[in-house]
Amino acid sequence: MTIQNDEEVLTIRAGRQALAQLRREGLRADQVAIVPGAAGGPKAIGLLGLDQAIFPWLEATPRPREFIGASIGAWRITCALQADAPVRLARLAELYTCTTYPSRDIGDITRQTRDMLDELFSHEDLREALSHPHHRLNLLVAQSHGLLNREARAPLLAGLALAATLNALSRPLLRHVFTRVICHDERSSLPFLPVDGIPTRRQPLNDSNLQPLLMATASIPGVIEGIRLDSLPGSLLRDGGLTDYHLDLPFANAPGLTLFPHFTDRIVPGWFDKFLPWRDADPARQANTIVVAPSRRYLAKLPQGKLPDRGDFKRFIGQDATRQHLWRRAAAESQRLGEAFLSLCDSGRIAQVAQPLFEVQ
Repeated sequence: MTIQNDEEVLTIRAGRQALAQLRREGLRADQVAIVPGAAGGPKAIGLLGLDQAIFPWLEATPRPREFIGASIGAWRITCALQADAPVRLARLAELYTCTTYPSRDIGDITRQTRDMLDELFSHEDLREALSHPHHRLNLLVAQSHGLLNREARAPLLAGLALAATLNALSRPLLRHVFTRVICHDERSSLPFLPVDGIPTRRQPLNDSNLQPLLMATASIPGVIEGIRLDSLPGSLLRDGGLTDYHLDLPFANAPGLTLFPHFTDRIVPGWFDKFLPWRDADPARQANTIVVAPSRRYLAKLPQGKLPDRGDFKRFIGQDATRQHLWRRAAAESQRLGEAFLSLCDSGRIAQVAQPLFEVQ
């Protein structure tokens, strides 16, 4: 893979206030107050090198920061809060790459996912994530209601169809099927609490509930069983991406920039919105956000012309060795993303490369 210029590797898009600040001052780690991690499954493998650059870059400049993630994004940011973050991120990518699904039974997939989580984080590792001196861990899960509060296939599919219909009519109508739960470090100031018509609950994180909540935030309906928690009785907890796919939360309320290492240069509010090209993030909420994503030119030069994704499990059914080879190549190529990010920041050229996040902002 040969791309000569750093600006050809990354796309940098920024909200209105963030773009103005970038052009005045460039980007420094001490400006960053929030780091989101989006849902996206195996796409995280294609961001490995970017994560391995950004998280230590931030760690080297201590200040209070909020890390918030859904689904695989929650697993990534939990890796970021470990002392050996680059090694832990590489381990996550390799564990995901090695995963195969000889059985499509939901119980088997749930056990495999729980085993992967246990292999990635020990109890002491999770305690470390909750005791970071400067960084605060926050996870998103979706509390299910009605038909979605069952695992049987027929009601579950009907509940998902209802959720999609309600969401297409109006995103706040998701309140009839989901409650958003922000699971947070007890020290977090929660500056990004949303008021968007979807009910939101708070759940403090602790040594006993972090592991099941990490499992819950990755529990894709119909693929991985939902999680029940005594402190949130009566409801199955599911993938946080259902309500907050790319985290269109009011990050502009925080005192600082939001740095978003992302799979794409667009912020899609909820999982059902990815089917609605007109449903975009709110420019006011993202006014201080800087999105750092692989460029289209970079993606075109990857082995499949894209980041790894869940569809690869079907594309390469019975060909796990081929899929694993392609995913490892994508992970190796991603080191170029991290190198480009650090180079753009160090040289100040990030200000020249950055473009508006929204057409009108």
